[in-house]
Amino acid sequence: MKKLRIHYFQHVAFEGLGSIEEWVHLYGHSLTSTRFFEETSLPEISDIDWLIVMGGPMSVNDEEQFPWLADEKRFIRKAIDEGKTVLGICLGSQLVSAALGAGVYKNAEKEIGWFDIELTCFAKSDKLFFDIGSTIKVFHWHGDTFDIPEKAVHLAYSKGCKNQAYIYNNKVLALQFHLEPTKSSLKQMIDFGRAELKSARYVQTEQEILDNEQLIESGRKVLFSILDRLAKQG
Repeated sequence: MKKLRIHYFQHVAFEGLGSIEEWVHLYGHSLTSTRFFEETSLPEISDIDWLIVMGGPMSVNDEEQFPWLADEKRFIRKAIDEGKTVLGICLGSQLVSAALGAGVYKNAEKEIGWFDIELTCFAKSDKLFFDIGSTIKVFHWHGDTFDIPEKAVHLAYSKGCKNQAYIYNNKVLALQFHLEPTKSSLKQMIDFGRAELKSARYVQTEQEILDNEQLIESGRKVLFSILDRLAKQG
């Protein structure tokens, strides 16, 4: 595996790379970041191979409150057009969708906690997902959803949200759910988002979330498999 120059966008202090950082260091890839809650400088597109766009509680449409969102979406689109590998997680997947011209809006249900996603027929035979099973229990924390962009391929859905993942041009992967949490980052998400844990069909209690911490490791294994395969395909 060649050494990659990976840049990531972080929107809030409590949603970092999680176990993705472990994978980066495992293979000796270089890692740089833009932390929009601290500063908004963007890298030169020629200086990166991968762009990873992390989550956050804001909406992709909150440009008045967060003016840097407009520049971020333009940069994501440029990275896609330049053939970079792009991974969007939760808010990141919505930003990728917006950059590709797809709609992003409130989902019918909030989805917070450990819930199953089902892989589509395409995903079951796709080289990124083909051997990880047709159903995966993953962590969710979102109220918005996205439309599948034109020419993208739908990969996963859940009972609470129809569009959970897609791949675009074999190099742009959008995941509405989280595979990257660690025990520490999961605790941070709960601490900062506890007010959202109100009883609803697809919202678990804090205790229910913590009682399923054993799923962190299974998510990490799936994530590392996907990242390995993305890296090998160039």
